[in-house]
Amino acid sequence: MTSMTRQRTLAALGAVAVALGIVLGAAAPAAAHNYVVSSTPADGETLTEVPAAFDITTNDILLDLTGEAAGFGMVISDANGGFYGDGCVTVDGRSMSTAAALGAAGDYTLTFQIVSADGHTLSDTITFRYEPAGDATASPALASAPQCPGSGDASGDTTPGGADTTADTESAVVLTIVAFVLAVIAAVSAIIASAVITRNRRAEQTERSNTESTSGS
Repeated sequence: MTSMTRQRTLAALGAVAVALGIVLGAAAPAAAHNYVVSSTPADGETLTEVPAAFDITTNDILLDLTGEAAGFGMVISDANGGFYGDGCVTVDGRSMSTAAALGAAGDYTLTFQIVSADGHTLSDTITFRYEPAGDATASPALASAPQCPGSGDASGDTTPGGADTTADTESAVVLTIVAFVLAVIAAVSAIIASAVITRNRRAEQTERSNTESTSGS
């Protein structure tokens, strides 16, 4: 699969995830977004050494439909606008993590984005301080937020004449998947609507019966 087609696939599945989240939200309006229950580092914490990884854990499963952490991200920055890490994240159940790297002592911010179990994209920040020992090795700061290798534009199929056919086939597969999922969403919506109508009719019948019973007595 070429890089461009892969990105179209992830974008299409992301759109389906949002649509599915809307439908599920209608079916269960009381459902809440995910929220952070623990993190490394904790908000306001002072670190004296670099941990093996920065991570956050939420109260519910994170929605990673593609298995490629699409829609997820963690960015570490210092007070001077420098960035650290490789930009790669791993999503596992309720948790998301990234390899840890820090520069000199000072204040840092961990900015993260997740896709909640209900399909909504949420972002927030965690601020912390780093006070290492004098012999600690500082990682060099990057001028811009890092991108995980392989997540950007990469060379795809370089065979002339074969790339277009492959891309068309892959696009057709993506459209088929999206059409199927949207059909399922439509069916679920119809079931929800039918259930609501049936419930309202039963309520009206019950109210009518109670009224007639009261009038007869």
